[in-house]
Amino acid sequence: MSVTAAPPVVHGAIAAPSRLNALLRRFLLPSYADCFFVALLVWLFMAGPYGWNGLLADGDVGWHIRTGQFILNTHTVPHVDLFSFSRAGQPWFAWEWLSDIVLALLYGAAGLKAIVLFAGVMIAAFGAMLVRYLVWRGANGLIAAAVGLVAVGAASVHFLARPHLFTLLFLMGALWLLDADRRRPSRAVWLLVPLTMLWTNLHGGFAIVFVVLGLCALAALLEGKKEWPRAARYGLLFGACAGATLVNPYGWGLHIHLVQYLRSDWIRNVVQEFQAPTFRSENQLQFEILLVVGMLAAGACVARRSLTQPLLVVGFAHLALTSARHIPLFAVVAAPIIAEELTGLWNGLVNRSQRRSVIAILGAVADGATANFRRWSFFGPLVVLAIVVIPGITVWPTDFPKQMFPVGMIAANAQRIASTRVLTTDQWADYVLFRFWPGTKVFVDGRTDFYGAQTGGEYIDLWHGQGRWRSLLDTYGFQTALIPPDWPLSTLLQQDTGWRQIARDKQAVLFARIAGPYSEHSVNGGGRTTASEGSGRPVAGVLRNGNGRP
Repeated sequence: MSVTAAPPVVHGAIAAPSRLNALLRRFLLPSYADCFFVALLVWLFMAGPYGWNGLLADGDVGWHIRTGQFILNTHTVPHVDLFSFSRAGQPWFAWEWLSDIVLALLYGAAGLKAIVLFAGVMIAAFGAMLVRYLVWRGANGLIAAAVGLVAVGAASVHFLARPHLFTLLFLMGALWLLDADRRRPSRAVWLLVPLTMLWTNLHGGFAIVFVVLGLCALAALLEGKKEWPRAARYGLLFGACAGATLVNPYGWGLHIHLVQYLRSDWIRNVVQEFQAPTFRSENQLQFEILLVVGMLAAGACVARRSLTQPLLVVGFAHLALTSARHIPLFAVVAAPIIAEELTGLWNGLVNRSQRRSVIAILGAVADGATANFRRWSFFGPLVVLAIVVIPGITVWPTDFPKQMFPVGMIAANAQRIASTRVLTTDQWADYVLFRFWPGTKVFVDGRTDFYGAQTGGEYIDLWHGQGRWRSLLDTYGFQTALIPPDWPLSTLLQQDTGWRQIARDKQAVLFARIAGPYSEHSVNGGGRTTASEGSGRPVAGVLRNGNGRP
């Protein structure tokens, strides 16, 4: 009796589907990181109260798009103002020029839909990357997810379709490279140099990398002589990154402008985003949680004579407590040390528990989640593709949110607004530029760094109907005013016989000049000294953020 072996072809036929199934499971079965990414997309932008429209709550995206279009059309980066009649032709730093190109290309491809999708995917990717980073640092999966959610909640104070989203991702990348180098020094850390060069041309937040490198070098110096070579390494890296930042259209001029901007007393006094957090909103309460727990975790690290993470936490806590715009950066820095310390406490609790106890079972679940978070697949990109191509799965914006911009009133009076000198809020001016530029220019818009104390002070005088407000109306030759009804100036114009009301609703009131002096010539704003840097003059108005939102 003989035994006949199975034909090899049968084995091949069986093995091929097995390999295919393994590949499908590997690349299509979602990991926990993929689920976290998708959950953030749904939670923040598809099921949230503001949806995708919330990403357009800041009108700055309007002039960013127009700047990008200018660069693409002319193949030049602007060095003088494009958008105002108050400071026409004055030097201007379009320091986010590369982000402007990205936004212009997205807008050209699919309008505002492409811009909010890009911003939403960046935010969700930031959250998923943060959780994976926490797991890589040693946190277990459940704690990493919990801390990651709080960190994302705190960072949501600044979730807008603006170039600063690049800084969130680049900061995390920089921290990850430096952490990997501390574990095992390698040449990979020098990737931070080209990363900084790219970062410099995307967003002014590139300067934060030097805070990180400086604190890491200081920690190495304080930890003892054995760590001094690491301090020297970070010093060299600091210098190389500093050299990389010179690769920008403005050279050293960009650095000088940034320093002047960040040191401006006027900016700190009138821009809410540059002021201390108020702890009145949900995301700022989440920041408060991170702040308290982060400081406790930093103390535990200091007790073990580990100084890098504590110095980063303390340094970024100072930045966040003095300027609310740094809260997202603090969340990125504090989350790892918090997750690590909580994981250490949790592991001690699990080790002391009985094998079949609830704590032990949860410990096993956490270990499984940790391994799953390390895996990645194509599930997230496929979900994004489905959101894009399946009709009706979500509602995309076709214009800026009407709850925040007088979209209807501007549309109904487009000819007047496009053809006359308009006084409006800096935020609404961003939208006017989006709708009517290059045919229309504005008095002020969201570029607070460009207008500064002089023109900004005149804007506040007009807003509050104080100081030289009447002569400013004549000096700048305003023919139309589109302003909120609760502006003091609205009441004054209502009583002024030289102006008449054309339209009014709960959001905005539109006035037209019917008599009085009018200046036909273009005004550049020179020679007026309504407010000056460091003058100590009390400011009556406060702008919402660094881009001048009212």
